[in-house]
Amino acid sequence: MTARPHLVIAVDGPAASGKGTLARRLAAYYGLSYLDTGSLYRATGLAVESAGARPDDQAAALKAAQSLDPSSYTEDQLRSPGAGEAASQVAAIPAVRSALLEFQRNFAAAPPGAVLDGRDIGTVVCPDADAKLFVTAQPETRAQRRHLEHAGRGDGLSYENVLADIRRRDERDSGRAVAPLKPAEDAILLDTTELGIEAAFQAALDLVESVLNERGQSA
Repeated sequence: MTARPHLVIAVDGPAASGKGTLARRLAAYYGLSYLDTGSLYRATGLAVESAGARPDDQAAALKAAQSLDPSSYTEDQLRSPGAGEAASQVAAIPAVRSALLEFQRNFAAAPPGAVLDGRDIGTVVCPDADAKLFVTAQPETRAQRRHLEHAGRGDGLSYENVLADIRRRDERDSGRAVAPLKPAEDAILLDTTELGIEAAFQAALDLVESVLNERGQSA
């Protein structure tokens, strides 16, 4: 793969759509850095709760975001159901989003570029990204995927509870006043409802390559 001077790929979408898996695979394919921006909000939410406050406490959430150290938490902690719910709450606070925005943009600006996944990468964090994907899937499919993840970690959540959480987070993320979850105008939609991991990755790669070819950036 011929190296490019700089390349930024934005991958947005709702919870359990497959965006994280695809973003990691794209980063590996193109030799780019990868950032799961949701982990920043998850870590912020956990930090707020560790300090004895509620995730919707704006002052506590801002303090946590300004002193954030994502490495303080394990992957299991960041992927717990509670962390996901807390992340959705702190992400709705404008001051928290502002505090984390510079970190994300600096990450994307560092050579050789990056693949970032989240909720507002293509619309707010990296509006000038070279390629933008919006990955989605039916709520029931996403709930089944997330339920299997929790079961694999020994979490006893029922499918019904996971589905309810998915729908609650979708509503909160799409309805917030600042940086709501929505596709960028120039994003390409990828529905993974009927796709396995390999098929979804190939579809994502084909879509990114088509955009880069149009811009004369493909290897």
